[in-house]
Amino acid sequence: MITLRKANERGHANLGWLDSYFSFSFAEYYDPQWMGFRTLRAINDDIVLPGGGFGMHPHRNMEIITYVLSGSIEHKDSMGNGRIIQAGEVQYMAAGTGIRHSEFNPSKEQATHLLQIWIEPDTKNVKPSYADQSFADGPKGGLSLVASKTGRDGSLTIHQDADLWLAKLDPDQTTEHKLSPGRNVWLQAAEGSLEVNGIALAAGDAIIVRDEAVLTLTGRKSSQALLFDLN
Repeated sequence: MITLRKANERGHANLGWLDSYFSFSFAEYYDPQWMGFRTLRAINDDIVLPGGGFGMHPHRNMEIITYVLSGSIEHKDSMGNGRIIQAGEVQYMAAGTGIRHSEFNPSKEQATHLLQIWIEPDTKNVKPSYADQSFADGPKGGLSLVASKTGRDGSLTIHQDADLWLAKLDPDQTTEHKLSPGRNVWLQAAEGSLEVNGIALAAGDAIIVRDEAVLTLTGRKSSQALLFDLN
């Protein structure tokens, strides 16, 4: 069974320097039907204007993943980490017992487009940690494993039985994802357009997948999508 969640059905907030769309209830946006999906708690689709950003603020007991689609974001945190994350790079933080961090667009000209993702951890109060990895040169026409519970195949290790895959597809390129019994998928179209099992998705659209054996992804325009394979 596949359920479509259109981009224009999401929550929306525009703060001037920040234009955000929320897949799930977040900040001032509240919809009891969309509080999350399985262990996936937030997918915020953010445009951060030049010089704008999130000042130093705290988090606890959350797996936080940021994927930069275009532009860049400057990260600083209470663990002493600080660097500029470029387009095509993924940043990961295990908030655990508590961290503070800030994220700013360092450019004076270019807006930054990113997806911020929250996943509920399977273990609370772990030691906070940080990692980042580039997928900018990842192959097109297939799926790259970004994060997993075990860190297999060079992916980022997270505190949850959740696999995050990145699909990059040119027009007419096709790839497949097989689901094990009992697994569930949230697929977020990030850029361009594609079809999944014949369902057309534009940027910002998403699907929930239950009780399916195989997903077939086909690019219609050059596209990127995030696929969350969840328990």
